Amino acid sequence: MNTESQVISKKRVSNYGEVYTASREVKAMLDLVKQETERIDSRFLEPACGNGNFLAEVLERKLKVVKDRYSKSQLEYERYAVIAASSIYGIDILEDNVLECRERLFSIFSSEYLDLYSSSYKDECLDTVKFLLKKNIIFGDALDFKNPETKKPIIFSEWSAVNGSMIKRRDFMLKFLVEKTYQLKLFNDQGSTTAIDEPVKDFPLVHFLRLADAEN
Repeated sequence: MNTESQVISKKRVSNYGEVYTASREVKAMLDLVKQETERIDSRFLEPACGNGNFLAEVLERKLKVVKDRYSKSQLEYERYAVIAASSIYGIDILEDNVLECRERLFSIFSSEYLDLYSSSYKDECLDTVKFLLKKNIIFGDALDFKNPETKKPIIFSEWSAVNGSMIKRRDFMLKFLVEKTYQLKLFNDQGSTTAIDEPVKDFPLVHFLRLADAEN
């Protein structure tokens, strides 16, 4: 599908109010918070992400910063690029949008990464980002905080860099975050995440290139 198309079908517009934001408007809106879009670990949540127009632009901006600062060291680039990918969250009520958004974001990441390190790239890094996008871009209804089909609550993972190359994961119910008004602390990180003290699940520290393996 052409990512610049604003309407897939009249039926989807009628049933879901689905109209994509054009690239020009996306860039203009994100420029209003330009500093945050260029902060590598600043978290963004798009509650009706569609196929990822906003999230793709955010990821591209973050990866440009990572490239400019850390591309001379492949390991440093990988670490900060993974942090950038882990900071992007999306929800959509249409599953095909979710799948397309994940693929689109992964394509942006992999294209940049393989272009920089065509002969030395790591499959583990690609696997990690694919895993993160699967966890962070979710099929769900942001209005009732549930999966539209299973009716299970939406669970998001918080990924925090610890001691250089280690990642701490904690899972939270979206409904809890909203009701407790902690969502700004999770998705607009002001340097402190300790105020969110009731995770659904707490995970041990894992090396950033081993996140997918740890899940398995």
